[in-house]
Amino acid sequence: MIVLLFRLLLLIAIAFIIYTAYKYIKNPRRKLDLAQEHQEFYFHDNKENTKENFLMTYKGFVFEGEKYLGTTEDSFEVVTINVSAHNPEKLQGLEREDLYFMEQEILMRYPYASIDWKYPINRLIIRPIKND
Repeated sequence: MIVLLFRLLLLIAIAFIIYTAYKYIKNPRRKLDLAQEHQEFYFHDNKENTKENFLMTYKGFVFEGEKYLGTTEDSFEVVTINVSAHNPEKLQGLEREDLYFMEQEILMRYPYASIDWKYPINRLIIRPIKND
């Protein structure tokens, strides 16, 4: 009897370890941190929940976007997105082309949105491009 109970507890413990490992691997925050570490692009968003902000990483920088719902001609859609950097003091090396790439990625997911970048990123967009 005690051996049977021990086997049952061992089986439950193994199932719990497998479940925990699966949840760890599928965790979107871990994927975001891994992409940031490898300086890759990753976009984490819950598209069904407009109140939840999205996170994206690009070239090792982490950005957060606040979504605001509004109306279009036919439906309610996300019409405004405010994007800010998590560590604005570490944005050295970020170029205007990088911002254009991130805007394209956001607009692919939210085609009706207007994107507002928060300080200090908006200073890079406002300045005119100088041709050499």
